[in-house]
Formats: sequence, structure tokens, C-alpha cells
Amino acid sequence: MTSTDANAGHPAVLITGAAKRVGAAIAHQLHAAGADILIHYRQSAAEADRLAASLNALRPGSAATLASDLLATATLPDLVQRAVSTFGRLDALINNASSFYPTPFGRITEAQWDDLFGTNLKAPLFLAQAAAPHLKATRGLILNLVDIHSQRPLPDHAVYCAAKAGLSMLTRALARELGPDIRVNGIAPGPVLWPEGGMDQSLQDKIISRTALRRAGSPEDIAKAALFFFKDAPYVTGQILAVDGGRSIGW
Repeated sequence: MTSTDANAGHPAVLITGAAKRVGAAIAHQLHAAGADILIHYRQSAAEADRLAASLNALRPGSAATLASDLLATATLPDLVQRAVSTFGRLDALINNASSFYPTPFGRITEAQWDDLFGTNLKAPLFLAQAAAPHLKATRGLILNLVDIHSQRPLPDHAVYCAAKAGLSMLTRALARELGPDIRVNGIAPGPVLWPEGGMDQSLQDKIISRTALRRAGSPEDIAKAALFFFKDAPYVTGQILAVDGGRSIGW
């Protein structure tokens, strides 16, 4: 495994927003591949604890939880340091945590801007900056969860789409800044999970009909892509992989 070359032992992976949904799927996938998992959460303490318990039941001492508000930028170096202290190393930072909700033009607030840009762009940058010295030591990976709507806008989501577009460019910029020691890549999911608040079935059907594969994906599809970048892509950096069933070719 390329992430373990620098040191013996299991590679350690910090996943933000890992307590549930896509983050939890990534945690399960990388854990199964031999990684120790640092489960970051903000409010989902119960879910994070359950995930850590399930992983530790499979391999004792292989998972830990870390609480942090990613909008509190000054605390992010401490989050990284706590992660490194837990397993003694850091091999990958996966920026998965994300706020997502509509911001209809004409009613956009500064608080919405700060939240959406904070979680989707600002936090990934400052976490990467804090993690870089540790990732350099392990020749590790930064993996950003972007979105296919970083390239094509989603109606009523201008702020979210702009933030993800920034994350797309940040991914490429950091790949250039941090090479040759650290790889930086992204995954752009398509319709793999519907919003937690729900979505009208007719709209779901419309979105699925516009994918080349005519079906929704799953969090496991994203997790398998994350495993590829983590384990099997030592010569890939600065790339963003769309995992969208062909949605981005059938707008």
C-alpha cells in the first residue's frame, strides 16, 4: 500500500464528517483495507461512537472519534494534532464534511455564505495546511469530496456550487503546491444520496433519468473510488473523478 511506505504499521486516515452517510462508507471501506480511522464529527456523537465501536470490534484499537467545529478555523491545527497523536502518524486527510442546502437568489444571507464556503472550501484548505507536514512524512494523500455541480450549477444552490467550484480548483492547486511528496485528488459524486431532509420522488426520477446508467449510485460507490485513490493510484494527482453514473455527460 503506497500510503505505508514511510513507516511500519497501519496507515492512519482522518475523515471529516465521517459519522454517517458517505463519510461512514469511506471509513468502512478503508478500514477493511487495513487503515486506522479517525472519525471526525461535529454534532453526530452517537453515530460516531457507534461507527468507532463497530470498527474496533473488527480490529481492536483501530478507530477513534474526534469532535470539532470546522468553522472554527483557529482550532483546525489542534484537530490535526489530535489525529496524529492518536495513531502516531497521518497518511490521508479526506475532506468529506459539507453543508448543503438551497440559497435562492434574492434571499441569500451572509451567514449562509460563511457556512457553505466555510465547510466546503475554507476548512479543507486550512486542514490541508495543518496536515501537510505530517502527510509529507508518510508521502500521503489529500482527498476532497467535490461535486459534479462544481462544473454545472444546480438551480437555487449558487453559493454551494461556487464553494465546490473553489474546492475543485483548490484540489488542483494543492496538487501542484504539495507534489512530489503529497498527492491531492478529488471525487465528484453525482446522485448517490438524496438530501437528509428528503427530495420529491418525481425530482429524483428526473435526475436518475439523466444519468447514462439510469440508476442512482450508493455511498459505497464513492467509498470504492476513495479506496482507489488511497491504495492503487500512486501516480495520480491533481485529478477529480466523477462518480455519477454518467450524469455529467447527460445534462
